[in-house]
Amino acid sequence: MSVIEEERVRGGVFKDINADDEDHQPTVIESLCMNCYKNGSTRLLFTKIPFFKEIIISSFTCPHCNWTNTEIQSAGRIQEQGVLYTLQVKTKQDMNREVVKSDSASTRIPQLDFEIPPFTQKGSLSTIEGLLERAVAGLEQEQPIRKGTDPAVAEKIDEFIQRLKKLKEAEEEFTLIIDDPSGNSFIENPFVPQKDTALSVTYYNRTAEHNAALGIEVEEKQDEKTGDDIDAMRNEVLVFNTNCPECNAPANTNMKLVQIPHFKEVIIMATNCDSCGHRTNEVKSGGATEELGTRITLHLTDPSDMSRDLLKSETCSVLIPELEFELGMAAVGGKFTTLEGLLKDIKDLIVSKNPFMCGDSFTADRAGKLELFGRKIDKIMAGEMDVHIILDDPTGNSYIQNVYAPDPDPEMKIEKYTRTFEQNEDLGLNDMKTEGYAEKSA
Repeated sequence: MSVIEEERVRGGVFKDINADDEDHQPTVIESLCMNCYKNGSTRLLFTKIPFFKEIIISSFTCPHCNWTNTEIQSAGRIQEQGVLYTLQVKTKQDMNREVVKSDSASTRIPQLDFEIPPFTQKGSLSTIEGLLERAVAGLEQEQPIRKGTDPAVAEKIDEFIQRLKKLKEAEEEFTLIIDDPSGNSFIENPFVPQKDTALSVTYYNRTAEHNAALGIEVEEKQDEKTGDDIDAMRNEVLVFNTNCPECNAPANTNMKLVQIPHFKEVIIMATNCDSCGHRTNEVKSGGATEELGTRITLHLTDPSDMSRDLLKSETCSVLIPELEFELGMAAVGGKFTTLEGLLKDIKDLIVSKNPFMCGDSFTADRAGKLELFGRKIDKIMAGEMDVHIILDDPTGNSYIQNVYAPDPDPEMKIEKYTRTFEQNEDLGLNDMKTEGYAEKSA
């Protein structure tokens, strides 16, 4: 089977959940029950959910002992970066946050010195309360045997189980940390489009140990000689094969080096999928990380501001103080577009493509807040709201067009600042050695 035929079959197997699609039914297979060791049945459903790509939902039931088990497994691609979620759980409402936890993710609660290592549990789509219930059930499972063989250990585990149950009832505040090198885990922000002050999300590059655990073989890239004619390279459009991020079908990505006036060179990459029609573009900085971070504040005073060119790097966050809105770095990736294009992308991400606008996660209150946010974005694009747009980029590689260039723009303020230790840590600069790197460490 060719690669194209294989991808078409894959696209036909993994479909969106649709109650009206009679052809998309679960596959039922006979399976061994691990509780009574008689035969039961497993139902498999191949589907797709927003922000989690393709998944396999399996549900096992045994008619002899009535034992059941439900789990999910990611069938999509491993993301380019790992992700670390840190949530301060303070109220009972926090226990209802939805959580996607892949099997490669580790879960930690520092206050209890408690950790669930990666690959010890199957992936799950649950809530924080569900995660704690699953942990309690796993500890209670072998307690009868422990009480007979080692009563002292069983007593300590009972005490630990009681502490977990107190956390489940929100009697104590605690920190929940989910670290997933595959990048396929997720914790809900119930306050969208506003920033969640209790939740922090950090993306990081995987180590060699992470890649080995995930079964990824990373080929070392050999230095290739590039031509001395830089002008020829600027005029050349490079094309390389990739896969569509939506349907995973083979597609082509075009890459070109572009010089932005009064700024610097950037690399623009655009992907167009012939199978599903999905289009995406991404921008990477063509230069080094600047010594200082950059914060650009633009006061929108006229509808013509929507046509300003804008470069947002993947490390840049976007703030709209009047809406109490903050979009973290890597949320919409790097983009070279207009201000109107960026606002449309923000509206699509928060309103149109929000996975919690449908299904069991849907609430009228949440839908009302998101619709109001969408209307405010429309007013900003129409020039009917007086707001400020702030691009905060610790690498200094973002840009908003100055329509008065080379004179200063009276509505735009550009500030340079020194990065904090935490920002350098997120960018991987603290451990970067730029001098004497060839020398062996003592």
